[in-house]
Amino acid sequence: MRLAITRSLLITAVTLAFWLTTPAQDVTRELKVTSGSTIEIVNRYGRVGVKSEAVVDEKTPSGKLVASSPKGVSDGEIKIVSAGGKTTITVVSADDRKRIDLVLTVPERSNIIVQTVAGAVEVKGNFASVAATTDTGTVAVDVPDEDITYNLLWTESKPRVVADFDLAAINEKNAGRFEIQGERASNKSKAKSKGTQALSRQISKSVRLDLTTARGIILINVPPNEVMSDLRERPLTNAAKAIVRSGDSLLMEAIRRAAPKYYGDYARSLPPMMFEPKFSAKSAQTENPNASLKTALVRVTDLKNRSIAGLTTSDFEITESGTAREIVSVERSTAPFNLVLLLDVSGSVENYVNFIRKAARAFVNTVDEKDRVSIVIFNDDVKVLSKFTTDKGKLSESLDTFDAGGGTAYYDALAYAVSDTLRQFRGARTAIVILTDGDDNRSFLAFDSLAGSIQESGALIYPLYVPSGLIAVAAANPNADIDPVRRKYMSVSAKAEGEGERLARVSGGVYYPIKEIAEIQKAYEDIVVQLRSAYNITFRSETSSGNSLRLKIKSKRENTFATVTSVVASQ
Repeated sequence: MRLAITRSLLITAVTLAFWLTTPAQDVTRELKVTSGSTIEIVNRYGRVGVKSEAVVDEKTPSGKLVASSPKGVSDGEIKIVSAGGKTTITVVSADDRKRIDLVLTVPERSNIIVQTVAGAVEVKGNFASVAATTDTGTVAVDVPDEDITYNLLWTESKPRVVADFDLAAINEKNAGRFEIQGERASNKSKAKSKGTQALSRQISKSVRLDLTTARGIILINVPPNEVMSDLRERPLTNAAKAIVRSGDSLLMEAIRRAAPKYYGDYARSLPPMMFEPKFSAKSAQTENPNASLKTALVRVTDLKNRSIAGLTTSDFEITESGTAREIVSVERSTAPFNLVLLLDVSGSVENYVNFIRKAARAFVNTVDEKDRVSIVIFNDDVKVLSKFTTDKGKLSESLDTFDAGGGTAYYDALAYAVSDTLRQFRGARTAIVILTDGDDNRSFLAFDSLAGSIQESGALIYPLYVPSGLIAVAAANPNADIDPVRRKYMSVSAKAEGEGERLARVSGGVYYPIKEIAEIQKAYEDIVVQLRSAYNITFRSETSSGNSLRLKIKSKRENTFATVTSVVASQ
């Protein structure tokens, strides 16, 4: 009897474990809708994503719905009713806290109606009309921009909207409502088609947008990951103005989206000569000068992007147009760096000015005496404390001239360092060392707007992300032993962590998530090692005048990669 009970309990436990470990199930439904149909989606607490697909036959029904949730979705929670050319999809759940997300694929030129409360709405493709109503959820539409009629309404807040074209003026309505209503028609849409019946039918690209939200954000033809953290229309900061003057077209466009009125006013105030040529994309082929002896500046990194030191002649292989070249010498590069120390002095750390000063002085004392350093601080805006100098005394004195407080325009400050502070050293050895908690709440730029400009600059970026809570504890008692439970809540946010890693990866630098105050000095010392782990490789070349050869320098060490920074004729 006892054995039977034990066996029964074991079977129950195994069955329960199976159900607990079984992945949450999605619900997939085929939709029988045609081009021109109306699809209404009611999903109060989940996300709604709708994309269109081209149709071969307008009369043949098609479409697909996928419903998903971390808790799984049952068939009964998705109600679909079709009648009179309209299909209504409703999410019905006994648990109001359960979030169910919907992704729909429907024919082009469909009419979409979405109702939600907190869920985001994302509609992408060629639709006849899009109507969406939300409370706090973001509404993002990506539609053809040749012919758009739009009516945007905020019922409980001032407008927060970003579009890739200039919108009409904001109208303040009664009861605290705000409306933006207008049309966007390109010259192409105004021109009449001159095709004949022998040509394929032109698919209409006109679309009507009726988007209503209580306090949400509306995005029109702008990727959500390229949207800045502060959407209020506000005057340009010094950092934003410098970015406009820089000539970096990608960053300038991001500023224009964020503050179209102020961007236009400032751009018109600049004399034409102040606009510099756009930065050209870096060539994949490093310039290879005509000379019998050449010296290449080469950096070798491992799979984690860390520099490899101690390499010799036998560790490299050089070819020009596939022909091996003799390596004359390999020496550690001693050329100085041009370093920007970028310090976060925003409100999140305003009570810990002494900590910031102490940490900055530690960096100044750690770098090589030949390296030129500029110190730039940021909160709502940027300020240059010290221009590039090798005088460590002046650098230290400049750190006594600031106070902390205000918002955090981190992304703007980074773009400023790349496009303005380091611009004079383009092509030279440059790096940016950042001390911040990684969070941004005031920038005109979004994080994803930075990648191209960072790569173009050639600057290595070393982000040191220090949780503000950790600074607070250290300020109160530098020798305090923080227990593991408390330390868990004094960490960098997941968003900041991911961005720090991406910054380092894109630029060729290293990311340092600081978990203990003592790690800051260790990071500084490691950065110096990273900066000094580059090589001047001199080799024999057989380049004839006017003949361009393809140069390749390879590291023979396993799982290492060589990057050629420059090649010059050897003296």
